[in-house]
Amino acid sequence: MKKTTSYRKNQQNSSLFEQESTVQSLSEMGNPLEFISDIVDFELFRPTLEAHLLNEERKSNAGRRPIDPVLMFKVMFLQRLYGLSDEQAEYHIKDRTSFREFLGILTVTDVPDARTIWKYRESLSKSGGYDTMFRNFYNHLETLGLIVHEGKMIDASFVVAPRQRNTREENAAIKDGKGDGLWSDKPNKKRHKDTDARWTKKRDETFYGYKNHAKVCVKTKLITGYDTTDASVHDSRRASELVDENDAEGETFWLDAGYVGTEEGFVEKKVNPLICEKGYRNHPLTDEQKSSNRDKSKIRSRVEHVFGFIERSMGGLVFRGVGMIRAKACVALTNLTYNIARLAQIFRYHPDWIKA
Repeated sequence: MKKTTSYRKNQQNSSLFEQESTVQSLSEMGNPLEFISDIVDFELFRPTLEAHLLNEERKSNAGRRPIDPVLMFKVMFLQRLYGLSDEQAEYHIKDRTSFREFLGILTVTDVPDARTIWKYRESLSKSGGYDTMFRNFYNHLETLGLIVHEGKMIDASFVVAPRQRNTREENAAIKDGKGDGLWSDKPNKKRHKDTDARWTKKRDETFYGYKNHAKVCVKTKLITGYDTTDASVHDSRRASELVDENDAEGETFWLDAGYVGTEEGFVEKKVNPLICEKGYRNHPLTDEQKSSNRDKSKIRSRVEHVFGFIERSMGGLVFRGVGMIRAKACVALTNLTYNIARLAQIFRYHPDWIKA
């Protein structure tokens, strides 16, 4: 048996109020999760969560009651904010006082296990609950005066999915849209096969998975709309479809040169596209066009701050499941988590933007 050091012996006799002291110490150091709890009332998601998670009647009152759906969503929020798998989420909640305090969990025995986390996320993914919660939070942002119409930016980023090990024949069938007919005699194998993700190449680098097409507010850098496609779909094919009834007539949309040729779709929806111009072989950009592109890029480049935060602070847009349904849920949860984190930044650095 390992001998306990004198330091640890002293700790074993510490006060029963050690937990409270630890929480207070974290608060004094500037606990970011405590700040998020102070400004975001996660109860606004309860009606949606209960509609999507508690929609089945219990056969009896025997057994353990379902875990509170708001608590489970906060677990999934932590997962996405810190880029954790189900197993990592269970471990870190047990290990970190700040996580348990954020969730309102008093003891590690109350921490949901990895299987439970998966089950709740799977239910929300299949029911489209994340999209509804994104709209719930969008409406909340609107009440705070943060949905403004001073211009939007549109761009796309890759959603990296687990790479599949298929034969050439299987890949050819998937590419032709016949993936559903594969592995019918091996249902267990089929469950682990993604027939919706696609390969693509950009700047001599290959990617496999999906794309998050995002519409971002120029002023607040909040995501106001999004769409999910497989990675092979060109950014420009979803551009004008992101314009909806929430955008103001005549509002300016800033886009990079990859969206050249999409102007007509924006004009039809009565908004103003400002797209960086593209040079071609034997037809390079003029000095005037280069100057215009620099002016446009000063604003358009702000969308990269959004993807940069997701990549560096949230562990990137990594998808650990299979299939378009789960990929769409992953993108929706990522965008919602980003908006919640961005709201915390606005409260901290731009409180004057928030309507009293």
